[in-house]
Amino acid sequence: MQSSTVRTLLVRGMIAGVVAGLLAFALAYVVGEPSIDSSIALEESASAPAHEHGDAAAVPADEGEEEELVTRPVQSTFGLATGVLVYGVALGGIASLAFAVCLGRVGRLRPRATAALVAGAAFTTVYLVPFLKYPATPPAVGNPDTIGKRTTLFFLMIVLSVLVAVIAVIAGRRLAPTLGNWNSTVAAGGGYVLVMAVACLLLPANTDAVKETFPAALLWEFRLASLGVQALLWTAFGLIFGALAERVLRPAATAAAPSTSEAVTAGSAPRSG
Repeated sequence: MQSSTVRTLLVRGMIAGVVAGLLAFALAYVVGEPSIDSSIALEESASAPAHEHGDAAAVPADEGEEEELVTRPVQSTFGLATGVLVYGVALGGIASLAFAVCLGRVGRLRPRATAALVAGAAFTTVYLVPFLKYPATPPAVGNPDTIGKRTTLFFLMIVLSVLVAVIAVIAGRRLAPTLGNWNSTVAAGGGYVLVMAVACLLLPANTDAVKETFPAALLWEFRLASLGVQALLWTAFGLIFGALAERVLRPAATAAAPSTSEAVTAGSAPRSG
């Protein structure tokens, strides 16, 4: 594939990431933000009695309250939109490069089907599998002293999932001449599932990620919203980028078709004399 085509696909991938990010932001604002507000309200109500029974006279007014740098309304609107859009653009660009590598190497799939396959694989490896081990938790519900540890474990799970997926794809391609495409795909997928299952058993659990008193229904609501936002993001990206990539790659295919037909016509034409 020419470098100009790859560059064009990269731009289309970032555009698809922006549109998918806007859709994900809308869902996150409608579905996810109410559960976050409820979580913050629970945390504030739990900490209120401690301040009420404390010696208010011994604490200066300036020290008793910390000025909030970014207010909650800004966090739930502009902050959320900025984060989701940046996330969508970055992953859209990376996914478009992965699409350029996979195109023509994963069977005779059209660009739309290849884009859907790449988006589904990215959602599974980058979010779904790490989510099964370390599910998302709303803010202000866990031990603040272990935030660094929990973040490190989550990103370690992402890196491990992507690395094992790449190894599984390479192994599947090498086994294809011996086992066939179907059997090699099943073997590679089964190997990925087995390795990640062992990793989930060996990696430590985030036992202090959620307080025991936190309502289970609210936690479940937040996690479903988080999963839905990611599913919408990658589904929208796969559909939008697939359509854009089809338009980019179609001229090359249509340009090659007339030349092929002309060669066949010229070869089959009777020679005079």
